[in-house]
Amino acid sequence: MPQQGSGGNVIAAICNIFIPGLGQLVQGRILGALMFFIIATVCYGLAATVIFIFLWPVGAIFHLWSIIDAARFRSPG
Repeated sequence: MPQQGSGGNVIAAICNIFIPGLGQLVQGRILGALMFFIIATVCYGLAATVIFIFLWPVGAIFHLWSIIDAARFRSPG
């Protein structure tokens, strides 16, 4: 797996800009991908209902966190 700052991590971070968790999926980290995708999507979806509009910052934080996590990933070993 690529080291931190390598082209693979840059591609994974770019993937996360479009869909939260996609970069983790590209890196082979399925549980991380599911966590970021579900939390960000649920927060954005509930914020779209206008009833829970206060949840969009939580979704944005998890979205940004997924981008940074993919960019800084180091494979074990």
